[in-house]
Amino acid sequence: MSEADGDIEIGIDIGGTFTDIVFRRHGQADRILKLPTTKSDPGAAVLDAIDRLSSDFPTSRITRFVHGTTVATNAVLERKGAKVGVLTTEGFRDILEIGRQIRHSLYNVILTPETPVFLAPGARRREVVERITGTGEVLTPLDEDSLCRAVDALVVDGVEAVAICFLFSFLEPKHEQRARDLITARHPGLAVSISCEVDPAFREYERTLVTAFDAYIKPIVDGYLDRLETNLKTAKVPAPLQVMQSRGGAAGATVVRRRPVRMFLSGPAAGVIGGRMAGETVGERNLITVDIGGTTSDIALIQDGAPIIRADGVIDGYTVRVPMVDVNPVGAGGGSIAWIDNAGGLRVGPRSAGSEPGPACYGRGGADATVTDASVVLGYIDPDYFAGGTLALDTDVARSVVQTRVAGPLNLDLEAAALGIHRVVNAQMAEGIRLVSIQRGLDPRDFTLVALGGAGPLHAAALANELGIQRIVVPLHPGVLSAAGLLAAPVEHEVSTSFARPLEGLDVADVRTVLHQLDESVGAMMKEDGYEAEAVKSFHSADACFIGQSYHLEVPLDLAAEDPLAQLFQNFLTLHDRIYGYSADSPARIVNLRSVQRAGGESSTSLVPVTVQAGETKGHRDILLEGGSVKAAVYDRAALPANFQFEGPAIVEQSDATTLIPSDWEAVTDKSGTLLLTRKGVA
Repeated sequence: MSEADGDIEIGIDIGGTFTDIVFRRHGQADRILKLPTTKSDPGAAVLDAIDRLSSDFPTSRITRFVHGTTVATNAVLERKGAKVGVLTTEGFRDILEIGRQIRHSLYNVILTPETPVFLAPGARRREVVERITGTGEVLTPLDEDSLCRAVDALVVDGVEAVAICFLFSFLEPKHEQRARDLITARHPGLAVSISCEVDPAFREYERTLVTAFDAYIKPIVDGYLDRLETNLKTAKVPAPLQVMQSRGGAAGATVVRRRPVRMFLSGPAAGVIGGRMAGETVGERNLITVDIGGTTSDIALIQDGAPIIRADGVIDGYTVRVPMVDVNPVGAGGGSIAWIDNAGGLRVGPRSAGSEPGPACYGRGGADATVTDASVVLGYIDPDYFAGGTLALDTDVARSVVQTRVAGPLNLDLEAAALGIHRVVNAQMAEGIRLVSIQRGLDPRDFTLVALGGAGPLHAAALANELGIQRIVVPLHPGVLSAAGLLAAPVEHEVSTSFARPLEGLDVADVRTVLHQLDESVGAMMKEDGYEAEAVKSFHSADACFIGQSYHLEVPLDLAAEDPLAQLFQNFLTLHDRIYGYSADSPARIVNLRSVQRAGGESSTSLVPVTVQAGETKGHRDILLEGGSVKAAVYDRAALPANFQFEGPAIVEQSDATTLIPSDWEAVTDKSGTLLLTRKGVA
């Protein structure tokens, strides 16, 4: 097959420091590209990547283009979202500010809101005359005049988006739907988010919050995707743009625009999918993935081949009720800055040098000591082969900033200071792993660590030693595994609805009726993305809890079972025991019903390692480990044949990452090129 033949798939993940690209064609090895993220215009790196690759293949051959981006999250973190107005039922305009009345600083003389009031200050929250009862009946019809007056006042105030959250709209949505139609007709350029579509579930504050966030990022996401789609058409890319969602599935850009809040943490979700894929290539299904980039470390747990899906996530300290792959972010990465606190203690992060200016050793104006600078001092990174030699690092600058910023103030020698930076950042990441394992009653020693991200393989062995983990999986291209995960992710859509009923005495026919309606809604989204019913797999679940409990768990629901509701109850008890450590034979109830449909995805990587003479090394290099200075063998990852075994101390170099193998570890490559590390003495 010639280079111009065959269908092409491209996955592009834009992170805070680097943009990762995976180019895939059936039967051929993946090609990868890693470019610095252009913060002023993240989409510019996408076009740069296509331009670089288009010299080797016609863009008309691209049949799938999947994109993971932090644009939605960054809009919140940087406070660059739209100017939002909120419309509520009369008497409830302050829900967003009152929140749950949680006060973390109880003894402050002046209390300030701990809710994201920046989304819509009081002057931009307006009331509308209408009322739905707690049983879904219309108590007060929608007063369209009051609605028009409220929205007109918001438009005069310069709002760019409106969030509508009426009381009990999750039971009866017609007031919100009518309000949206009136606003769209009256002000066509105004973005509108309605809670009955964004988050149709009880809890007024949480529903208002997520709808306000959706409105806040909607114009930003819409403009970003519009520019990207236009640029892809200019580049003559025929494939429709697909975007990764936080739940772990991709969706067409047109559908994503309707609920952009589902884009939070799309990149980290793709990393978890890629980590699962890498683990399964070596037969491992119980995994802890550690995605260490330049700014953060994203940690997730995969049990029996399935990542945990949370009903909510945390964005900038605020709990947002959006289904997400359960990723625990830690403010520690290769670009994390080392600093001395007021007590004279060494700290690392959460502030990062990012890609602009980057670590001091990049030679781009960075003046702070970072983890990457420490890695250069310790000999772990070859300054002439960083990022495959595309970026030469300045060793003298790295040594200077570590000496000036850390070693001098702490009265340490240079190497001890660099080793201390690594100890601190590793301890922070190990604590993040404990949060997703030990805190949930799971022993990390029963799991295999998957190292991904540009810095993941460099720190993996230290983390495993800290936690007693015996095996580490290093994928063939760990630095771009999130981009590979984009191509492995299925197209997925999900719709839920409120269904507050006790399980006892519930007629399963009522459940079937509601799920059938949800299936039709989700099926329409799948069809819009080009998938007919016969190509789609359907899954159902119910959010359930004991009667009297305030919070629920998502439990699989199998309508084909002999007694679906009895099985649902047993599954709920099992899950409740696993998560909370106990269960009781007490009455339970359903809170919400959910339909999820998936198509495609689950493809394995086509990575094919290059084989050369077995055991050939690039040479040896002095490195500093916990036990002192040692001479480590240096290997080229692309030159490691299948089934090649070697022991630490060793360094494995490649264009997108560096793997550090200490003296107490040994390694072997499998037929897919995956590197499997095992602690010495472990069978």
